[in-house]
Amino acid sequence: MGTEKRVNYWDYIRVDELLSLQGGVEHDESDLHNDEVMFIVVHQVYELWFKLMLRELKAARDLFEGGPVEEQALSGAVHCLRRVCTVLDRCVDHFTIMETLSTRDYLSFRDKLMPASGFQSGQLREVELILGLQDEDRIPLGVEGDYMQALRSHDGKTSPTYERVEATRASGQSIREVIEEWLYRTPIDGVGPDDEGSEEKLDQFVDRYLGAVNAEIDDSCAVALSRSRSDQDKQTLVARYEKEKAGQEAFLHPSEEEGGGRRRRIRMAILFITTYRELPLLAWPRELVDQLVELEQKFVIFRQRHARMVERVIGRRTGTGGSAGVDYLDATALQYRIFKDVWACRTCQIRATAAPALDNASFYGFKSAD
Repeated sequence: MGTEKRVNYWDYIRVDELLSLQGGVEHDESDLHNDEVMFIVVHQVYELWFKLMLRELKAARDLFEGGPVEEQALSGAVHCLRRVCTVLDRCVDHFTIMETLSTRDYLSFRDKLMPASGFQSGQLREVELILGLQDEDRIPLGVEGDYMQALRSHDGKTSPTYERVEATRASGQSIREVIEEWLYRTPIDGVGPDDEGSEEKLDQFVDRYLGAVNAEIDDSCAVALSRSRSDQDKQTLVARYEKEKAGQEAFLHPSEEEGGGRRRRIRMAILFITTYRELPLLAWPRELVDQLVELEQKFVIFRQRHARMVERVIGRRTGTGGSAGVDYLDATALQYRIFKDVWACRTCQIRATAAPALDNASFYGFKSAD
């Protein structure tokens, strides 16, 4: 047998290579001020975190692409998403390091960056694509209309970053798409979409659930009316609660433009999982739905925190890449939402004691071996 190779820490981590990459445009950090080296280091760390996030998100997606998913196998997807959430926490923390950079000191080297921009982070674009951000929801950066054009080289040719993002665009379904397919297949009160009479039984369950939702809204309205101070207040409250009921009705009966019957089953699956979350076989589905909410919340916080850091350091200047700067970043935090139905179902959830009784609760119990 040959002698096993002994590895040093610095070889395994490639420390020497890593420490040689902070030279900036000049490829020589000896003439750079500490502020600029810090700026480079922080952004390199972000790219490493994005690399890890991409690996975890792709692993989570791949768990769903093979077809039906065993309930216990969902634990792997939940683990991947939890790690991404933890990484996003660290990304938010790193903005405090950037905020040690004063406006005056940043301006001393900012012009070097033009027309480079954080928008050209191909890995962040890949993260958005893997999650399922749709092109129609994107906000134009500024000088380029299409976000892919910002990833081209200055001569208009494709860059390695452009090619990586394009490969990700063509790599298959997003997490949103595979999870929606999984939700569509989820049996509701023991009945799946391919079972006999599935649509009729889903109609019946939706009606029962909406009845429970409306009863809850009526109870809340009665409490609010009992504590109101004037007839005008009462009229306003009644109108508001009636509007809420109409919104629930419309949400659980989506139009064909919204996706019709398929969209209804997906939304009802989310509500079923979260409403009857104590049933044994819904334990991991519940964790997955909750993790999607946490992941998107962390991403929104990341975008908002990014905007506040930028505003603190450069105010409301035009971005180096020609964007509207802080205004653009604020807009992405508001608009770049992916798991919209998961969030919207929060409005439709009800108390456990108000949930309609199930006909097939035993379907979700642990099965004993014969």
